[in-house]
Amino acid sequence: MYKLYSMQRSGNSYKVRLALALLNVPYEAIEVDILRGESRTPDFLSKNPSGQVPLLEVGDDRYLAESNAILWYVAVGTPLAPENRIDRAEALQWMFFEQHALEPNIGAAYFWLSLVKGGRDLQTHSLEDWMERGYGALQVMENHLKTNAYFAARQLTVADIALYGYTHLADRCDFDLQAFPAIRDWLKRVEAAPGFVPMDWRPADIDDPASIAASA
Repeated sequence: MYKLYSMQRSGNSYKVRLALALLNVPYEAIEVDILRGESRTPDFLSKNPSGQVPLLEVGDDRYLAESNAILWYVAVGTPLAPENRIDRAEALQWMFFEQHALEPNIGAAYFWLSLVKGGRDLQTHSLEDWMERGYGALQVMENHLKTNAYFAARQLTVADIALYGYTHLADRCDFDLQAFPAIRDWLKRVEAAPGFVPMDWRPADIDDPASIAASA
């Protein structure tokens, strides 16, 4: 069984929990509060020298870091990971976009404005840039979703999960999604997927969730 080291309120951690829930994959959840320094202990750093979550233990002394890499690992061989060459490349394209355009802006704003006490005052100088670049990323997504239900392969994939992680938190950190109706509709489609769980869900909350894998 996998061991997943994650932080409940982390968007990157939530991506992995959501994928595992959609696939109905059992795992042991281990909470790591990065705000209390729990990812900087010698024990954790021996597992992941970067001191970040999520971290997936996939075997004896084998650990996989980086949320999007973990998504691919758990999704291979399921409907969430496209097999067609161009579909797979397009999914990766959007996952790279998420990491360089969405997460550094909306993710950073969420972390400092929603999780860190006094974070708004500490990051006043950065907020304007986060907002400008974050809205730019949202507009790119909106333009794609005007003519596409999902981001790749014409179905829900790991690309959608990667982008959902922080997009659904945008309204918690000053972003207004009212101007992005296609994104709002897409969020609802993701949330309607069999086995979907919200960010505050914990594995012990339900015994046998529905599984998107059943549609394979």
